This record gives sequence, structure tokens and C-alpha cells, in this order.
Amino acid sequence: MLGYTVEPRDVFIMSPHLHHTPAKKKILLLEHFLVVPSEMSSLSGKVQTVLGLVEPSKLGRTLTHEHLAMTFDCCYCPPPPCQEAIAKEPIMMKNLYWIQKNAYSHKENLQLNQETEAIKEELLYFKANGGGALVENTTTGISRDTQTLKRLAEETGVHIISGAGFYVDATHSSETRAMSVEQLTDVLMNEILHGADGTSIKCGVIGEIGCSWPLTESEKKVLQATAHAQAQLGCPVIIHPGRSSRAPFQIIRILQEAGADISKTVMSHLDRTILDKKELLEFAQLGCYLEYDLFGTELLHYQLCPDIDMPDDNKRIRRVRLLVEEGYEDRILVAHDIHTKTRLMKYGGHGYSHILTNVVPKMLLRAGVTTKTYECIRVIPQTERLPSQFTPPLLDQASVIAL
Repeated sequence: MLGYTVEPRDVFIMSPHLHHTPAKKKILLLEHFLVVPSEMSSLSGKVQTVLGLVEPSKLGRTLTHEHLAMTFDCCYCPPPPCQEAIAKEPIMMKNLYWIQKNAYSHKENLQLNQETEAIKEELLYFKANGGGALVENTTTGISRDTQTLKRLAEETGVHIISGAGFYVDATHSSETRAMSVEQLTDVLMNEILHGADGTSIKCGVIGEIGCSWPLTESEKKVLQATAHAQAQLGCPVIIHPGRSSRAPFQIIRILQEAGADISKTVMSHLDRTILDKKELLEFAQLGCYLEYDLFGTELLHYQLCPDIDMPDDNKRIRRVRLLVEEGYEDRILVAHDIHTKTRLMKYGGHGYSHILTNVVPKMLLRAGVTTKTYECIRVIPQTERLPSQFTPPLLDQASVIAL
């Protein structure tokens, strides 16, 4: 395992990662998630954003799985024959509910990259509500745009960390499929060390690395390359698992066999992937970060896998509480994974501030959830206070949402 020069401190990155001590809880912060290893002395102890290196203590509350500029045509689902007309209409109030519930059957809804100005306004709102940073998980295959990310960071003051890598097999080019593991490794390392998308704008994490179910041979090579690059760079890895409860287990095994550091690996989308409690706790023992990143998504019918009954936010909160009670508070991450237009506030969606403005207060009011639980979801230094609406007298500053 690669060494790190930073020490645990009382500050954290978006979501619950904490370390237990009998008298006091320690929060590892981004130092254990986004920080570059000591082997690369010029980058040691820093977080690499699209604007350059940043001290971890400067990030603030950080969402670990979001998108700001992407397209999602690869997941388009044709509407039923009787609903083709509505699927071709522009987004408007009278069809908004239909589009929200059939998000992948409306082509315009899948073009998040058309909403840069609206997203800029949302990031300013996120910052005004206490947000500080986010990890942008768009990778090759779904229209990553690091130049737009840089502009958004410059114009909003929100720290943005871009992800290196490749999305699912359906988006792999023939060139990508033809690459060897060694060549794929070189691509990943180049995007972090030198820049992505033909620019000098550098990525700060690897991911989200897209995996299907069943896993394809091209995706397996990318996973192996991801492990090799991480072993040399020490950077965090974020995984998009296939839609099967078996997928996360298979992915971790492949990464381990290829030399990855599982303690710096994030398994995304657990809210739609591992629904059984026993299976979830079995997976948690493997040691990766456990990410619940679909907060705000509430669907009766999950188009991308109808067999899955998508949980609502109350169920996500209960899963977070379960993991904390089982001792995994230092492994939990939370986010929204916004990737369609109708999840933006412009179109009546929850936006990037939903966790801070809606989910955290509900967590704090949830009957049976203790102060200890919320000490595990902290995102700011203990010396700071959240706005008054986040510090109920009962819990005070001992309970803050963390990253």
C-alpha cells in the first residue's frame, strides 16, 4: 500500500468517513480519499482540481458523485408506442412529471451539457448553502468537458475535481476496445499527470469507471488498467457497478487481483445495486467506500433495470443509519449523481443542494438516530458551525453533515 504524509484531522469530505477513538471521533477528510500520495512529492498532500492543487482543508462540504457536463444517449430507452409523441415534446410543465418518471425516454432530457448556465446558478446556490466542492464523474464516452468544468470552477468558486477513465462498454470506441491493459493504463495516468480532452486540465480521481452486467472483456481490461494506474499514482478510484447485486463483489475481486488499493476505492450506486441488508453488510466487509449517491431519485419504475425497486430518500437514510450502527461510518459517501435535466432546479428538480438543504435536516429529525450517527456524517472542521437550520439545539454542532 502506498504511504501518505497527511494525518487524520477534524475535517472531512462529503460524506461520512470517520475514525473511532473512545473519547473522540476523528474524521479522515479528503486526505484519505482525494489526496495524492507522498511518492509524487510535488503533489503530496494536495487535492488536484481542474484549477490546480488545493489543500484538503480548503474543500469544505464535498459531493463525491455528480455530473455538470455530459450526455447520456447511451442509456436512451424508446418510449412505449402510445407515448412517442410526448417523448418528442420539449420539456414543459404539462409533461414534466412524465419526463421525470421516464427520464431515459426523452432525448432532450439526456443532454445535460446544454444547461451550463443553469448549472452555474445551481453551483452558486450550492455554495451559498454551505457547499464547497464536488467530484465530477463524467469520463470518456459520455462527453466529458474539462474546459467547461474549469469555467464553472472559475465563475462559481466551487472546487471541481474531474474524473479520468472510461464509462461502460456501450460507449467504448473501437480504439478503446483494441487497447491493451498497458495502453489503457497510460491513458489514465496521462489524464491525471498531464491533462484530459486534449487540454492541460488534469483529473484528480479515476472514475467513474463504467461496468455493465455481465461485465464485458473491454470493461475488465479497463478495471485492470485502473488498478495498475492507482498502484502507481495512489489516487482514488470510483466505480459504476453493473445492475446486479453480484457486480460489486466481482469488481472488487478483479481490482484486488490487479493490485488496487481497495481502501481508496468507491463503489457507487449501492442504493440501486445491493438492496438486501445481509448482502450489504457482507460487501461492506471488503473495505471500500460505500456510496449512496442517488439522493433525490424516487421512481416507481426504474427504466434501466425494471427488476429493481428504487428506494426513496427515507430508505436511503435508513441504510446509512444501518451502516453507521454496524461500524462503517468511516466508509460512507453520499451524493445525488445528477445526470439528466429534470433533476436540475431549473426544471423543478432537487438540484445539487438537496442533501444539504433537505436530506440533512431529515436525518437530524429522524427518530432513533443519535448524535453519534450524525457525528459520522460531518463535512466541516469541528471549530466551525453550520447555519442555524443545521444545528438543532438537541444536537448542536456535534451533528453536521460531512464530506
